[in-house]
Amino acid sequence: MPLQSIDPLLREAVGRRASDMHLVVGHPPLFRIDGALVAVSGKRDLALRELEGVLRLMLSELQWKTFQTSHELDFAYEAGDHRFRMNLHMERGNPALAGRLIRRELPTFEEIGLPASACAMITHPSGLVLVTGPAGSGKSTTLAAMIGQINATRPVHIVTLEDPVEFVFPSAKGLVKQREVGTDTQSFAEGLKHLLRQDPEVIMVGEMRDPETIATVLTLAETGHLVFSTLHTRSAAATVTRIIDAFPATQQDQIRLQLSLSLRGIVSQVLFPKKGGGRVAAREILVANAAVGNLIREQKIEQIPNVLLTGRKEGMCSFSQSVQELVAEDILDETFALPYLDIRRKRV
Repeated sequence: MPLQSIDPLLREAVGRRASDMHLVVGHPPLFRIDGALVAVSGKRDLALRELEGVLRLMLSELQWKTFQTSHELDFAYEAGDHRFRMNLHMERGNPALAGRLIRRELPTFEEIGLPASACAMITHPSGLVLVTGPAGSGKSTTLAAMIGQINATRPVHIVTLEDPVEFVFPSAKGLVKQREVGTDTQSFAEGLKHLLRQDPEVIMVGEMRDPETIATVLTLAETGHLVFSTLHTRSAAATVTRIIDAFPATQQDQIRLQLSLSLRGIVSQVLFPKKGGGRVAAREILVANAAVGNLIREQKIEQIPNVLLTGRKEGMCSFSQSVQELVAEDILDETFALPYLDIRRKRV
């Protein structure tokens, strides 16, 4: 049976607790369930005309023209009570669609198992908090829990810059304004240029994609704002290195100084299949204390892993320690954990 509308397929994805959906010409629709790709039963391989017909129903005329010009399009789509983050792109000359389910209900710290030391990062009056990890590691969900908690407990003005808007935050104790790149502003960098005139206290930037955005985020964090953002890095040390290396050598000393003074913490995470179904996050937690600031200024980033190991009393945790704890609690199968465990443990 040909695919005529995407909405029934999205409802099926929700019912099967899929995190993602893929539509590719020459393949049946695919769901990602507990981290694994699964073909949707009863669906034939998609034809080009069939997929284009579905896309024309989803997109506005402006969105379709934008995609025809750029061959890339990020947008949000709603099907019934459910919201999806969509990425439309070209694959071997044909359009292809990847969609991710965004929960209507805002996640809580308890639901996502965020450690107390990471939860405490939202209490700072200013500074920079980063959530990092590979694509599909739950960064947006962790950020949503943090912003949602601030909104529920503090009378502050929160401004988000997202591409596209994912979780929707109804204003509670705080006032929340959510701005979408491409609709409400041209780019992250452009939106940040005018942010100070909007009287924000808390700022969330969906992703730090370029040096201009990184530089502005660091300045905002220095000037009395609490700023949250993400990077596609797998550890705290790699995150610090990525930020500094984004700039030419002549600027790196200044960036090190800014980062050492403004950084409040880094949460790096990866999702694993959970015993009994679902997924669970293993997290590396760096609390940016005075020792961490000194290492950043003195170009001793390679020593950050040692700080993680010795900083347990401050709530720090290495990725290896987090994985070991999940295995010990019988939440994570050791088969998945072994490649991530500390080398010393592997030799035992």
